[in-house]
Amino acid sequence: MELAEPHLLDALAYLEGFFGLLAFVVLQWVGSPYGRYSPQWSGPRVPARAAWLLQELPSLAWPLYECVRARALRLASWPNRILLAMFVLHYMHRTLIFPLLIRGGKPTLLFSYVLAFIFCTYNGYLQSRYLSQYAVYPEPWVTHPWFLAGFVLWLLGMVINIHSDHILRNLRKPGETGYKIPRGGLFEYVTAANYFGEVIEWSGFALASWSLQGGVFALFTFCILITRAKQHHQWYLEKFEDYPKSRKIMIPFLY
Repeated sequence: MELAEPHLLDALAYLEGFFGLLAFVVLQWVGSPYGRYSPQWSGPRVPARAAWLLQELPSLAWPLYECVRARALRLASWPNRILLAMFVLHYMHRTLIFPLLIRGGKPTLLFSYVLAFIFCTYNGYLQSRYLSQYAVYPEPWVTHPWFLAGFVLWLLGMVINIHSDHILRNLRKPGETGYKIPRGGLFEYVTAANYFGEVIEWSGFALASWSLQGGVFALFTFCILITRAKQHHQWYLEKFEDYPKSRKIMIPFLY
């Protein structure tokens, strides 16, 4: 098993990249069945807070499980510890904090919830096992320019993502309903500032880890979020006549 698992992790990484590209193509046609678009789809639903907590939980549980295992050999190395901690910090926020901050979120389609749960289980295993058991870095890797640049990008992306989510949550005053145009932060430049932050975050993680596993995670994230961002952008343009025409979709000044 120990000899076969590294090959399995590589195969799973390539498969994740394939599914990311496939999702990119499919979502161009069918759109994302969640949030403001979910009423267009039929089927059983899960309350928003419960859906977020439970679907993200595997990506938090896997690395924590690896940390307490007696045979997490690579976690004796500081580069592996820091990289896995970066992964854990994101999912601690997504699993334990973000759901509690949701204000009146629309129920999630059971189908969408199941897909998200499967992905978080799959990717949680992939990243956690690779970093805890097989990724080999020299100790000076934490001072390498790629690691330092990746860490800064990861931190910057996480801050952008959390700040943008804060702006979105506070668009409505207590008692208000309906949608408003986001203002402030990177929303002055792009429609999907929160998605931009998450793409930057995992691109930084990929750079810092300099691994196939980290790279395909960043690719998958980009493929999913760029299609959602495009869908959001078109929705805003159709709903609000005064929506800023200068705003890009997700990447400031470019797209």
